[in-house]
Amino acid sequence: MGETENHHHHHPPPPQAAAPPAAPPNLALSRGPTWTPAEQLHQLQYCIHSNPSWPQALLLAFQHYIVNLGTTVLIASNIVPLMGGTHGDKARVIQVLLFMSGINTLLQTLIGSRLPTVMGASIAYTLPLFSIINDYNDEDFASPHDRFVHSMRTIQGSMIVSSFLNIILGYGRAWGELTRFFSPIVVVPVVCLVGLGLFARGFPLLGNCVEIGLPMLILLMICQQYLKRIHSRAHLILERFALLLCIGIVWAFAAILTVSGAYNNVKPATKQSCRTDRSFLMSSAPWIKIPYPFQWGTPIFRASHVFGMLGAALSTGTFFAAARLSGATAPPAHVLSRSIGLQGIGMLLEGLFGSLVGTTASVENVGLLGLTHIGSRRVVQISTAFMIFFSIFGKFGAFFASIPLPIFAAIYCILLGIVAASGITFIQFANSNSMRNIYVLGVSLFLGLSIPQYFVTSRTFDGHGPVRTNAVWFNDILNTIFSSPATVAIIVGTLLDNTLEANHVEDRGIPWWKPFQHSKGDVRTEEFYSYPLRINEYLPSRFL
Repeated sequence: MGETENHHHHHPPPPQAAAPPAAPPNLALSRGPTWTPAEQLHQLQYCIHSNPSWPQALLLAFQHYIVNLGTTVLIASNIVPLMGGTHGDKARVIQVLLFMSGINTLLQTLIGSRLPTVMGASIAYTLPLFSIINDYNDEDFASPHDRFVHSMRTIQGSMIVSSFLNIILGYGRAWGELTRFFSPIVVVPVVCLVGLGLFARGFPLLGNCVEIGLPMLILLMICQQYLKRIHSRAHLILERFALLLCIGIVWAFAAILTVSGAYNNVKPATKQSCRTDRSFLMSSAPWIKIPYPFQWGTPIFRASHVFGMLGAALSTGTFFAAARLSGATAPPAHVLSRSIGLQGIGMLLEGLFGSLVGTTASVENVGLLGLTHIGSRRVVQISTAFMIFFSIFGKFGAFFASIPLPIFAAIYCILLGIVAASGITFIQFANSNSMRNIYVLGVSLFLGLSIPQYFVTSRTFDGHGPVRTNAVWFNDILNTIFSSPATVAIIVGTLLDNTLEANHVEDRGIPWWKPFQHSKGDVRTEEFYSYPLRINEYLPSRFL
C-alpha cells in the first residue's frame, strides 16, 4: 500500500491541482475537508495479498462458497426441469457447476486476473439455452430424461465452440486493446450495471417468500452494521461472519415453519420457495460422484447454437469492482486480456465436463469482499476447496443447497448494491462537474438498464427475444448481447466517451487512467498482478 506517494512522481498531478488563474475563492475548503482521489481503498482489514489467520480464512472461504451456491442452485432449479431433467439430474448438474466453479476460480486467482474473484455459474448464458431447449421441445424422445441428456450434449458442443472465441479475444490481446478505449467515465456505468443489472435477483426473488426473505434482509443489516458497535470483540466477529450467522438463524426459522405445517395449504409456487424440503436434493444426490469429461455422452455440435462473447464483457466490469474492493489498483489491459483468455479455457473445460452454463466472475462474491472488508486472495483460493469437496461428496453439498432461495435473494440485495456503489467511486478520477461527462454517464446508465429490460420483458414464454429473423444464430447473439446491462453499458459508454469532444483530456480522467493500461505504467501493477512463483520469467513477454 505504501507506494502511493512515489506513484505521483511519474505522472502529471491530478487535474484538481491546476486551478485556472482567475478562480473565485474555493468556499468548499472553508466548510470542511475535501477528499483527494484514492486509487486504493484504505479501510480494508486485509487487502489482496495480506491474509487473515487460518481459522478465520477457512470460515470466510466457506462464506464465499455459500454465497456462490445460491446462484448455482437458482440456475439449475430454473433450467433443468425445462429440459426434462429429474431431481437426480438437477443434483448432478449442481455438482458439475460447483466443481467447475472451483477449478476455474483456482485457475483465475493463480494465472488469470489474480484478483480475489470467485468464478461462478452465470445467468448471462441462460438465454442461448432457451433456443436449445425449444429446438428439442418439438422432437420426439423416448423419455423426458433422453431429451435432457440430448440438450446437455448440445450445450457441451456449443460451449466448446464458443470457448475459442474467448481464447482468441483474450490471448490474442484483442480484449485488452478494446479496454484501452475505456476511461473512468466508461467504467462507472459498466461496474454499476454489473451490480444493478441483476436487480431481478434481489427483491423480486425475495418476494416469493417474504416471511423468510425480509427477516433475513433486516437481520443481516442489523447484525452486520449496528450490533457490531456493542463491543470491540463483537465488532470483528459480526463484521466478518454475520452473514453465516444470519443464514443459520433464518434457515432454522424456515425449517421450523416447514415442520410445523405452516405451508401445508399454500400454492405450489410458495411451497417451492419457502419450504426447506422442496429442493429434493438431499434424497436424490449421490454420496460420492466425481465429475468426469463427457459424462452425458459425446458433445453435439450445431452451428446455430454458439454463445456470444458475453462472458468477456460481464467479467470485465466485475474485475474492476474486485480490484477496487480488494485494495488493488485498476487491472491493466494485459491482465484483462489474459483473464478473458483463461475464461475461454475454463469454458472449454466446462464444455468437456458437461456443465450447464459457463462461468463468469461472480458479482455477489465481489460484493462479499466489500461487506466483510476482507479482499484477501487466499480466502477465495481456499473457497475452491469447499466447492470441489462438496461437488464430489454430493449429500453434504445438497444439505447446504437446500437453503431456500429467498434467503439468498436477501443477501444479494446488499451484496449487489455494494458492487454497484464501488462503480460510482471511479467518478472521482474524472471531472464530475463536466456537463459532457454527466451526459455520457446518464445515457449509458439509463440505456444500460432500459434496453435489457425491454429485451427481457418482450421475450415470449418459449424464450424468443424481440430480434426474430430467419437466422437463429443471429437472433441469439443480438438478443443475448442486448439483454445484458453491462454489455449495453460498455457499447454505449465507449462509443459516446470516445466520440464526444472533451474540453480537456483531464476531464475524462485519461492522465489517471493511462498508467494502468501498461504493465510497466505503475509500480503497484507488478505487486498485485504478477504471476506467482516467478512464472513470468519462463513466459514469452508478449503474454505478460
